[in-house]
Amino acid sequence: MYGWRRFALATAAICAVAGTTACGVTSDPAYAGSTSTSRTIQVVAAESFWGSIASQLGGPHVHVRSIIDNPDADPHDYEPTAADARAIATADLVLVNGVGYDTWASKLAEADGWRDGKILDVGRLLGIPGGSNPHRWYNPDDVTKVVDQLTRDFSRADPADAAAFAARRETFEDRTLADYRKVIADIKNRYAGTPVGSSESIFAMVAPALGLDLLTPAPFLKAISEGTDPTADDKAMIDRQISEKKIKVYVYNPQNATPDVQSQVDDAKAAGVPITTMTETMVPANVSWQEWQTRQLGALRDALAKATGR
Repeated sequence: MYGWRRFALATAAICAVAGTTACGVTSDPAYAGSTSTSRTIQVVAAESFWGSIASQLGGPHVHVRSIIDNPDADPHDYEPTAADARAIATADLVLVNGVGYDTWASKLAEADGWRDGKILDVGRLLGIPGGSNPHRWYNPDDVTKVVDQLTRDFSRADPADAAAFAARRETFEDRTLADYRKVIADIKNRYAGTPVGSSESIFAMVAPALGLDLLTPAPFLKAISEGTDPTADDKAMIDRQISEKKIKVYVYNPQNATPDVQSQVDDAKAAGVPITTMTETMVPANVSWQEWQTRQLGALRDALAKATGR
């Protein structure tokens, strides 16, 4: 495993070679680092879901490298490479999720001697305290705030193309996300108040926007997401919710199908409770963030229709 001190020395050396113009400091509370005047803004995103959004907002004026772009990789436990450290050290903007989700990326960017570029920390931008649900890319309102901040940051880094960034943001919000917003509105209009269950906390981020009543105990959702053992009481409560059909649909993450989750999936099948999936990272890897989200929400809508007959 790479030591953080080793990364700090490597990134400091890279920054020194890059020169002082690229290694300034900003007082913006959402960032640490400097702005860049490069017309092709170099962005490193810790995860591809944020990288996808950044790439679409930046267009030809931005080059985005996403470190976690493999659906099988776990962002929580990722071990960065020397190449990752070099990419972060020379970036104009480093985009991390924060909230304890990708501490490896934050540590690289904030390592001793690291000065080059900016850090856009989503959790810090949103004012999310440590220990909160980190899956902010599933929260539609949070995504909008990140879109706005990325547009501001790109315009600050490349003022000559500010109008182009503003136009791309407008297109993204009004046209690119049209299907995504439509399926959210459709679920809310048709199924608001419907009781549902889930295997982990990614679904807790979008359920309120859909108007669904998520009955699964919050401590269970958090335990599965963080890889800890849920309590026997929580498991027993979920078993009853499934067997007594108190929930209409069960949503689970197949990337994290623990024995407890798999048991619930099996019980839901046996009870005739429709099942659908939502993954933590983008599946397949080559889709856009909104395609991934819209497809999953469409499958959820189908499951709700099957469960409710409407």
